[in-house]
Amino acid sequence: MTRETVPHTDIRAHGWIARMPRAWRPYLLLARLDRPVGTWLLLLPGIWGIALAEGATFSRRAVLIALFAIGSLAMRSAGCVVNDIWDRKIDAQVARTAGRPLASGAVSVLQALWLLAALLVIGALVLFQLPAICWALAPLALLLVGLYPAAKRVTWWPQLVMGFTFGFGAPIGYAAAAGRVDWVCALLYAGTILWQLGFDTIYGFQDMDDDARIGVRSTSRLWATQARPFIASCYAGAALLLSAAIALAGLHWSVWPLALLSSLMLVSQIVRLDIRNPALCLMLFRQNVPFGMVLAAALICGRVLS
Repeated sequence: MTRETVPHTDIRAHGWIARMPRAWRPYLLLARLDRPVGTWLLLLPGIWGIALAEGATFSRRAVLIALFAIGSLAMRSAGCVVNDIWDRKIDAQVARTAGRPLASGAVSVLQALWLLAALLVIGALVLFQLPAICWALAPLALLLVGLYPAAKRVTWWPQLVMGFTFGFGAPIGYAAAAGRVDWVCALLYAGTILWQLGFDTIYGFQDMDDDARIGVRSTSRLWATQARPFIASCYAGAALLLSAAIALAGLHWSVWPLALLSSLMLVSQIVRLDIRNPALCLMLFRQNVPFGMVLAAALICGRVLS
């Protein structure tokens, strides 16, 4: 199964999307509501931060997780709209993305901007429920969301910029629960960035041929000849930094068995990686959701029992 013989796309216009009114469908696809993986990958670092932080009650953490779930859905969708506005001409030249609503012309830029405004309002309403320290961090998050789509035009490391952007839920979650940022927060954020650099590089292997043809830069192209060592380095660094954050946070020892299991899940991705198989790369990318859930469960258990 190769890119040359099998068409490949990650757009999922079937299922519940197909049962929605026809006029709604392009907006649901533009917001990526057909693919919740990205929302989970934004939400889970926030849950990690909420669980790692000291000082909050169990009920407060539960409320924060609920707020972060709503905010992650809105802000992930907002980020996708911004990305697709930036990339609509590039997307039209890439097989995997040519069917996206802006690239295909199903949605105009003006219509996309109206959707973006609505999503940002929802995000702002969630932010107002969080402590003031989160308000101070939010402008940096919005700056990263706005700059990320430009990264592939000026650097070979857009996946690293994505890590800073999508990983920002970790310090926001920690600050929301602890009311401060500290070394635990810094280690958590750094580990999250490396994890996301690794999985987004795997995701980018789907588009290498098209990216090379149209001149789009990526760590996937940069490290294609050393893909497995590069992903292994990212994941190993992430595991070490996250382990240091756990140790410094003083969680109960019960955190470690599940944390070890989550690390083995990353090892499995490295072993199975085949950069010439786009469907496999997409599947390995999606496996980071169960990884994040297992680690979240480990951190919650470790905090509850500490």
